[in-house]
Amino acid sequence: MRRKGARKRPGVAARIARWAIALTFGFAGFTVGSVGALRWVDPPASAFMVREHAAAWWTQGAVAPRYCWVDWDAIAPSVKLAVVAAEDQKFPVHHGFDVQQIAESLEEARDGGRLRGASTISQQMAKNLFLWPGQSWVRKGLEAYLTLLVETLWPKRRILEVYLNVAELGRGIYGVEAATQAFFGKPAARLDESESALLAAVLPSPKRLRVDAPSAYVRSRQSWILGQMRSLGGSSYLHAL
Repeated sequence: MRRKGARKRPGVAARIARWAIALTFGFAGFTVGSVGALRWVDPPASAFMVREHAAAWWTQGAVAPRYCWVDWDAIAPSVKLAVVAAEDQKFPVHHGFDVQQIAESLEEARDGGRLRGASTISQQMAKNLFLWPGQSWVRKGLEAYLTLLVETLWPKRRILEVYLNVAELGRGIYGVEAATQAFFGKPAARLDESESALLAAVLPSPKRLRVDAPSAYVRSRQSWILGQMRSLGGSSYLHAL
């Protein structure tokens, strides 16, 4: 018999619920604090780079990734425009997700087509910086959550700046500075429009497509990107960022 006045211990379900709530708030606080700090602190590496560093450490003969951070002003305007023209032309105006592209992709899949990617620059940046490759629902859910965070806590300029520094642009080559030094022998600040478009042309598959030995497909994509850059109105398209 329970003694009068003694507190009733919470059941298993109640304890699990409390732990779940505590973990949820702890995770939210940690991610908000971390993402918020990276608005001002330049990341020393991305999750993708850490993964490659670990593979290089464990695998004999593997090459560690190359990475060199550069600030916004040290990146040629043509590079910024080329990447936006190639990857996400609505970047200045959307809030992290291109709803129209997502709807069109789902409609094509329903009609029997292959489900194509509809990721924005914000989504790709969140994935590259914080997560891992793959198509699991867990990763996609975390990507959506982190995309909302960076869109809320960072200005557009910071999102694009970080993306340009963490995007893979060749096998084991991360960021525009490392890529331009490797492929063109000069800093990212000195790239012209043609070189910028060529660099952006490999973004769909940087481990397969090559800047230093461009295929006919890469060349055609480079020409398309140059046309899109002109259609967007040149570097002034990003002045409001």
